[in-house]
Amino acid sequence: MKHLASLNPFFWKYRYRFSLGIIFILLTNYFRILAPQLTGYIVNLVVKSTSNSFSNPLPSSINKFEYDILVQWIISALQSQSFSHKVAWCSLLLLLIALISGFFMFLMRQTIIVMSRLIEYSQKNQVFNHYQQLDSNFYKTHSTGDLMSRISEDVSRVRMYTGPAIMYFINLAAILIFSIYFMFQASPKLTLISLSPLPILAITIYFVNIIINKKSERIQALLSDLTTNAQESYSGIRVIKSFVQEKAMLSFFSKNSELYKNNALALAKTEAIYFPSIGLLIGLSTLITIMAGGMDVINGVPGTSIGTIAEFVLYIQMLTFPVSAIGWTASMTQRAAASQKRINEFLQTAPSIQQPAALLKPSINSIIQFKSIDFTYFHTGINAIKDFSLDINKGEKIAIVGRTGSGKSTIAQLLLRMYDAQNGLLLYDGVPINKIDLHWLRAQISYVPQDVFLFSETVQNNIAFGVNEASLDEVINAAKIAGIHNEIESFSEGYQTMIGERGVTLSGGQKQRISIARALLKNPSMVIFDDCLSAVDAKTEKEILNNLNIWWKDKTAIIITHRIFSLLHFDKIIVLEDGKVIEIGTHADLLLQNGFYAQMYARQQHQDGDRDGN
Repeated sequence: MKHLASLNPFFWKYRYRFSLGIIFILLTNYFRILAPQLTGYIVNLVVKSTSNSFSNPLPSSINKFEYDILVQWIISALQSQSFSHKVAWCSLLLLLIALISGFFMFLMRQTIIVMSRLIEYSQKNQVFNHYQQLDSNFYKTHSTGDLMSRISEDVSRVRMYTGPAIMYFINLAAILIFSIYFMFQASPKLTLISLSPLPILAITIYFVNIIINKKSERIQALLSDLTTNAQESYSGIRVIKSFVQEKAMLSFFSKNSELYKNNALALAKTEAIYFPSIGLLIGLSTLITIMAGGMDVINGVPGTSIGTIAEFVLYIQMLTFPVSAIGWTASMTQRAAASQKRINEFLQTAPSIQQPAALLKPSINSIIQFKSIDFTYFHTGINAIKDFSLDINKGEKIAIVGRTGSGKSTIAQLLLRMYDAQNGLLLYDGVPINKIDLHWLRAQISYVPQDVFLFSETVQNNIAFGVNEASLDEVINAAKIAGIHNEIESFSEGYQTMIGERGVTLSGGQKQRISIARALLKNPSMVIFDDCLSAVDAKTEKEILNNLNIWWKDKTAIIITHRIFSLLHFDKIIVLEDGKVIEIGTHADLLLQNGFYAQMYARQQHQDGDRDGN
């Protein structure tokens, strides 16, 4: 239950609505509690009119506040009326009381339940916002399915606590207080007898809730695994189909689904035994009340009447749903606690990349210095960069080449401060990167990653993603530089064509060029292209490179690639191998060294020649 304490700020935020909800719950139950008292009065009235055994329609305890003050006033006002008029007026009053109680019940739900929806809205925003603050390490060690489960399923279960569970609990407390008070006023003996099963009920609830809590935590964890399994299958459907692994994936999903089903059924069985048991105890209370009350009436015990028995039966019936809802409320609370615990685990996870206190904003298109950088990936232990040092001057064009796994992409991640190096310094215009305003830094850099990601949006909105406002003409201009404009024009709806999830409706080359156009439209101080032309044909590659030569004239540019672009002039070419710089220089200088770069260039020329020949 301690995990639910983190919801207190939300209750405080919506305190006025919550307070009104409590008032409406009290008013609802106050008017409900009048009905049994009026019913008891009518029953006694009817009994008197048909039998001489009752000399007074009102029990002797009327002066001891057996009835509510409002009911006493109604009875006093009806004293001068005839029997038929009393019954008619009481019937109308019972209808009016039911309507008033129903109206306040409507207001009760409009405040408490709506409050729970507002809390759900705020909590989902809180979780999503925190997700966006977390660093790349977090996303490499947690599955997307698990993240989705916590922001959807877990938050929904918490809403059942902030709304229905709390509403029913307060409702139960109110009806118990009202009912027991007037029951004791009417007959303390009958009250104790009718409520005698409650201790057994309380003990049952306590032990069953322990079981429900454990099962709920297990079910939530299994649901997270199931969601992850499904999400990965949907995202990788083309791979699954190409390897003809539909049957294997279905078998894997069915196994997880079977495990979830068995645990859910086990919980359902527990609840299936639990709720009827509560109904049995409530029914037992009714039988005991009728038997004990009936014996008192037969034996002529002072202060008892058939009306009192009827009143008590109605009290018990009124208590039936709230008391039986104890189990449901407790179950919702336990599930919410288990879900909130899972949510808190992420909310209490602090990102390793923190916004600095200084929030410095140096020029990004200035000298950039790597000084003896060492970096190891936390989740794998791979030492990606070793003693890396490099100076990049304002406006320089830098190429970083090397084999796969040589550490090229890690350089880009460090420049964007997706990670912090364990050793060494990375400086922008002499300012350490960990003292620069993080949002400012990334806003000044356009990055085209190796693994292109497009959103399920229009082509225009995907290209304009990195800017607040962009006209269609600006989007078209960026697309032309990226060599994708003509193909977009051929789409069914041009720039308004919807792109499928992750750009599934586009080819690899189209996705790369739209991603390049997105980076160009941002018009940054520095651009980083991470192997973003790998899926582009030679003709289109040449067109894009020629366009880039003009576009980035005054910008600092870093091209990370496993190919050599002879059409581009680079001020420096950095050759990496196992995270270390093994060669550095211009294209001509490196060819003269006849080392790794020269061999790579010769091999590429040979491959390009073979391709042209074919």
